[in-house]
Amino acid sequence: PAECAMFQCGGCWAVLGDSLHLCAQEERRLGLLVCYRVTNNVVWEDSLVIGLEGALLGCAYNVLSCQSCGSNLGFILYSAPSDLAYLRGLFCFFKDSIICYLLEKQIIIQASKVNFPAVTLEE
Repeated sequence: PAECAMFQCGGCWAVLGDSLHLCAQEERRLGLLVCYRVTNNVVWEDSLVIGLEGALLGCAYNVLSCQSCGSNLGFILYSAPSDLAYLRGLFCFFKDSIICYLLEKQIIIQASKVNFPAVTLEE
């Protein structure tokens, strides 16, 4: 409970998920919090987008957005090079697009400023 948090949209504060469903963090290239379960406030496009530049170059993914305000929140990776393959099929939130409500401290903070315990699916 000391490190539990709710993930909320940075635009409208809609609840997106929580740290109990956090299954990975990717800090090196993309700055992501990765969850295996989210709320109904998270929606995704049916059509795939192909990354044409940056860290998602050559990746195919569905864009995640907030149902309430339409803010871009992240993606669900469909296909990727081997170094990002562990993220396929999961809800990947850009840390810069979400905020966290820390339950024990009862404060709201940018997700990019929160360090959760080490969790990774990469291995």
